[in-house]
Amino acid sequence: MSGLISVIADGVAYGMLLLLFSVGLSVTLGLMRFINLAHGAFAMCGGYVAALALGRGGVPFLLTLPLAFAVTALIGIAAERTVIRHVYAMPALQQVLFSIGLAFAASAVATILFGPQQQAMLLPDWLTQPVDLFGLHIGGYRVFLVLAGLLATAALFLLFNRTLFGARIRAAVDSRRTAEGIGINVDRLFAVAFGLGAGLAGLGGALSVGFLGLDPTFPFKYLTIVLMVVAIGGPGSIGGSVLAALGLGVIDAVFKYLWPEVGSFVIYGLLVIMMIAFPTGLAGRRA
Repeated sequence: MSGLISVIADGVAYGMLLLLFSVGLSVTLGLMRFINLAHGAFAMCGGYVAALALGRGGVPFLLTLPLAFAVTALIGIAAERTVIRHVYAMPALQQVLFSIGLAFAASAVATILFGPQQQAMLLPDWLTQPVDLFGLHIGGYRVFLVLAGLLATAALFLLFNRTLFGARIRAAVDSRRTAEGIGINVDRLFAVAFGLGAGLAGLGGALSVGFLGLDPTFPFKYLTIVLMVVAIGGPGSIGGSVLAALGLGVIDAVFKYLWPEVGSFVIYGLLVIMMIAFPTGLAGRRA
C-alpha cells in the first residue's frame, strides 16, 4: 500500500511538471490562436539556464528558478517580436510546420553548444531528504514540485482573471480591432503574453532537470503528452489544464506501476475516450 501511495506522489509531482510545461502552450493556443509546437524548446532553454547557473555559475538552486523564467521569457519575447508575430495570420498547417522547424533548430543549437549528453544537476541537500507527511516518507523534491506548481497555478489564475492584464488579453482575443480602438496595444500585449508562456515553460524545464533529465531531444520527448494536457483541459483554461495534467500524471504513474506491460499506453486510450466525450476539452473551449 505504501508503495502505491509513493507512486501516486510521484504521479502528482509529474503532473505538476506537465502543468508548468503545458499551461504556457494553453495560453498561446487558447488565447492567441497560435499552434506553437516549439513550446518544448523553451522548456529546454530554461533547463539549460538552470543547470549551467547551478553547476558552473554556483548560483543557489532557488535563484536558478526565477533566472530560468526570466531568461526564457526574454528569449520568447524576442522570438515573438522578430519572427513568430508574422506567423499568427498563417493557416494552421503553416504554423505547425514553422514551429516544429523552430524546435528542430533549437535542438540542433543545444547539441552544438552543450553536446548530446544528459545534463547533471546537483540538487541541494534539503531537496534530497525525505519529508514525513502523515506517516509517509515522500521525497523532498516531489513535495517541492507540487508546491511550486500550486503557487504558479494560483498566480496565473489571479493574473488572467483578476487583473487588468488578463482583461486586456481576453478583450484582444475576442475582438482585436475593438481592443485597439480603445487604446490597447495588442502587439505589445501579445508579446508579453507569449513571453509569459515561454517563461513558464522555462520554469518547468528548470524544475524538471532533477526529475526527468535534460538533453537536446527534450523538446520532443514530452511534446505529445503536453499537447494531450492542452487538448483534454481545453485551450486557454488554467483550471482545465490543472485537472488534465494531474490526472494524466497520476494515471500514467499508477498504471505503469500496476500493469507495466501496457501501462505506457493507457493514457493514449484515455485521450481517445476524452476527445470523444469532450471534443472541446474539459473547459468546453475551442482553440
